[in-house]
Amino acid sequence: MLPYVVQTGDTLLRIARTFNVNKESLLAANPGLSAIEPLMSGLLLSVPVQTAFIYRAQQGDTLLQIAGKFGVSLLSLMKANSHLDLKQLQPGYLLTMPCICSGRIVDGRAEYGHRELQGDIEALLKAYPFLQAETIGTSIMGKPLHALRLGEGQAKLHVNAGMHANEWITAPLLMSFLEDAARAASLGEKLCGVDMRALLQQVTLWAVPLVNPDGAELVQEGLRPDHPYYRELLHWNQGSHRFRRWKANARGVDLNDQFPAFWEEECARRDADGPGPRDYPGPSPLSEPEAQALAEFTQAQQFNLVVALHSQGQEIYWNYRGYEPPQAERIARKLGRAAGYKPVKLQGSDAGYKDWFILQFRKPGYTIEVGYGVNPLPVDAFPDLYDEVRPLLISAMEAAHSLMV
Repeated sequence: MLPYVVQTGDTLLRIARTFNVNKESLLAANPGLSAIEPLMSGLLLSVPVQTAFIYRAQQGDTLLQIAGKFGVSLLSLMKANSHLDLKQLQPGYLLTMPCICSGRIVDGRAEYGHRELQGDIEALLKAYPFLQAETIGTSIMGKPLHALRLGEGQAKLHVNAGMHANEWITAPLLMSFLEDAARAASLGEKLCGVDMRALLQQVTLWAVPLVNPDGAELVQEGLRPDHPYYRELLHWNQGSHRFRRWKANARGVDLNDQFPAFWEEECARRDADGPGPRDYPGPSPLSEPEAQALAEFTQAQQFNLVVALHSQGQEIYWNYRGYEPPQAERIARKLGRAAGYKPVKLQGSDAGYKDWFILQFRKPGYTIEVGYGVNPLPVDAFPDLYDEVRPLLISAMEAAHSLMV
């Protein structure tokens, strides 16, 4: 057994991912620990890590060098040694080395929020220098909204994810695709039978993996007493500290009802009397910084095609009030064949991101409802979900290129 002190933001699955054990082992090793209630910071846990080992830091060692030497991620190494002051690594420090995993940077086996995203972005930029990242804005709580660019082609595809809080699993799905596409391009390999190096010479992919980091944090970690909106959020959530059903941002606004595409009609349809877990369009279009940042980014980049990843339903929404271009349905069928999803001509919905994109630019825009079940989708479904998303996003890249031919 290894001792581990719970840190702010930790969950059972996050700790299990760090030490490459399962949640059930953690529960068995810590009698009385709840599988449902949030973990308290400072709690001392016993972690049943059988294959972990200890490394004594040497003169000149850095954390990054040690992580590379043993094939573990920098983030997992830091979390496994959170009881030490790692700002200045001293020779002689006894470091707990987490288990060597798959060698992947992005790991979808646990909750995925802004901390995981930032750590993965840093690691991906080091591994693939041709990948670029920038910040397009900040959330209500001041978290950066990251955008990543992959490719150098004239055709421009945008994919966003994590707009609804309890649909956060779309964020690691998109990040996993970025990692796989970058790796295939760097090695000159194919991904799903497609030459990614050649495709990325034709297409530029701009990804915003987590549009709603504040909401994702609430869903994954619950409401803490030190939250600046504690009283308001508790009221909006009917007095519950559990936020698994929460879709909105930290001000109780549904970000996918925020865009200026017949917004007034959407307000009348929703008939929401104020902030809450879902369906409140806000006091005005683009009132929330997350929606405003995404709209301004889209205006600046002038994408040829956009995809918004949501969950769940295994459906593809491709139309908007007849403003979609003639090729929109054909592309939807192509995406549907790639993922095994059903293209749906949606009626009675306004103010969404893809609605606004189609209305504003008269170009193809798609909402993809990933997977099937109840949100938030379980993390053990991640491999199957990624098997659906990966070929779909490659097809979207090909479709964006076809618009330029």
